[in-house]
Order: sequence, then C-alpha cells, then structure tokens
Amino acid sequence: MKLTHLTIPLILSLALPAMAQVRATPHIRSQVDSLKNLYANDGFQLLKETPLQMESEYEIPIVLPLTQGTFYQFVFIGERSSRLYEVRMYDWQEKQVAFLQKRWGDVDGNVIAFSFIPKSSEYHLVRPVQVNKQQKRDLNGYVMLFKKLADATATVRTK
Repeated sequence: MKLTHLTIPLILSLALPAMAQVRATPHIRSQVDSLKNLYANDGFQLLKETPLQMESEYEIPIVLPLTQGTFYQFVFIGERSSRLYEVRMYDWQEKQVAFLQKRWGDVDGNVIAFSFIPKSSEYHLVRPVQVNKQQKRDLNGYVMLFKKLADATATVRTK
C-alpha cells in the first residue's frame, strides 16, 4: 500500500514538466520572426513549426512526412549559450541523408538551416541536439519546416 502512495506523486511530478507549455525566449522568437519573413519573401511556405524544450546532449526525434521532388528548407534554432549545435536527418531506411554542425563562435552560431529535396515520398527523421555546459536542462530550441512554392520556383528559374 505504501508503494502506491509513493508511486502516484512520483508519476505526477514527472508528468507535470512535460505538460507545461514550451515557449521560445524573446531572442529565439525574434530570430524566428526574422527567418519567417526572409523565407516568405523568397517564396517559401511555412509547413510546421514548434518550440522545443531540450536537455543538453540529448537529441529530440522529429518525424516529418516529405514528398519526393519537393524543395524543403529545415531550420533549427538553439539556445545562444550552447557551445555546439547539430542536426542529423535520416530517411525511413535509417540512412543518414544530412548532417550539419555549428559551434558557438560561428557567425550564424545558434541557427542551422539546410535545403533538402527527398528522393522518395516517405517519412524522414530529424534529430537536433545542442550541448550546453552551464545549463543541462530546460534549454530552448525551435524548429521550422518550409516548402518552396511551385510558382516561386518558376520565378527563380526564369531569372
């Protein structure tokens, strides 16, 4: 009987942080807004976006359905105080199709953005991670997935 009384508060204490709404910091929010405007002006449509609550050195798996031949732009924004940022992308056969890494001293430091055109229509797994020596938990992150619009692609090709 004592085990049940101890287990219920433990389960609730573990579940409450996960249920808390994740919000981007003001600095990350300003970067998100700037990048949304930049990509919208370049003919991209925002498909998905979400703030992330991360732990240092732990990857967050994100599954994305991607269509063959479509031009995508993936963006990950990490906490400014982190020292290392990485994004790995895998196809559904678990073959790594993209890997990017940034360090704290890089010019565009906490932002990783890359283009990708899938060879087949299937789910892809994206795994962003950041390393922060001062703050191990409750790191902020943000991911966005953009798709190039067909009419914007035609405009770019005619130039």
